[in-house]
Amino acid sequence: MKKSIVAACFLLFALSCEEKKNYSPKTTDAGKMGPLNVEALVVKASSVSEVIEVAGNILPFELTEIRPEISGRMVSINFKEGSFVQKNTLLAKLFDQDLQAQLNKLKVQLQIAEKTEEREQELLKISGISQQDYDLSLLQVNNIKADMELIRVNIGKTEINAPYSGRIGLRNISLGAYVTPASLITSISQVDMKKLSFSVPEKYSSEIKPGMKVIFNIEGSESTFSATILAAETIIESQTRNLKILATVTDQKNNLVPGSFAKVQLTLGENKSAVNIPSQAIIPSARTKQVVIYKNGSPSFVNITTGIRTADNVQVKTGLSIGDTVITTGLLFIRKDSKLKLNKIQ
Repeated sequence: MKKSIVAACFLLFALSCEEKKNYSPKTTDAGKMGPLNVEALVVKASSVSEVIEVAGNILPFELTEIRPEISGRMVSINFKEGSFVQKNTLLAKLFDQDLQAQLNKLKVQLQIAEKTEEREQELLKISGISQQDYDLSLLQVNNIKADMELIRVNIGKTEINAPYSGRIGLRNISLGAYVTPASLITSISQVDMKKLSFSVPEKYSSEIKPGMKVIFNIEGSESTFSATILAAETIIESQTRNLKILATVTDQKNNLVPGSFAKVQLTLGENKSAVNIPSQAIIPSARTKQVVIYKNGSPSFVNITTGIRTADNVQVKTGLSIGDTVITTGLLFIRKDSKLKLNKIQ
């Protein structure tokens, strides 16, 4: 019985050895296989730009709060709310009777002083008085004239005039009210010309230049308006990290209401000779980005730096040149020693 079992085991061992001799695995060495079929793109110069959209605000070209220079009682209000006034129009008047009385008093004193100065000038010619006495008389005349000029300036401060032609806002005081330099009488705005205020992130600050064109839309209107950048703030806001921009609305013959919200669009970083490649042609890694260039049937891995990104393409700033052939398919299977065959070139 034991001999038969041993004979059976020996037979099975012999059969297994024979099967191993007859088995030969297929080679999977990529170097011994045919070239890898890939598609590529020939790099050409193209135009690229980045469009950003930010919030803006419509402003009057000028906006001034009308306040008195001195304290006093309001005796006259000469404007109608919401009306358009011309430059230097008298808007309001403060009480000035006390100043007028002082001016009249000085006028009388001046007449007497001038007559005294004329008489002493005649006496000086015949050496009737000394030069010093005459100089004191002339000094008195000049002092009175200076005091009169000061009174006239103070009287002028009781008259509140329009600083420029514009539209008057709402009235905040009533006739007979006592006002101070802190009292707001009304406001005036230059609404026939308008400005556009908006801010951009600090990474775009170096691209903002005076004279650049922007377009914007407002709520409730399907029209598109344009503006020209007038100036930018000298510093970036520390809290928002934005740069404030001011632009002049190009079409001033519009019905834009100051204070309206605007959607502003800017085209930045425009480059007509840029290098653009499809985003799937880039191999990202932790620290670098690479592309594979086709050269005489072999791959060449090149580090690149990227710029503006669109929905399908990416701008390449460094690493590629016009005319390079960039592989766009099969990137996961390509090795440095792979052999390549181009099936399609774009």
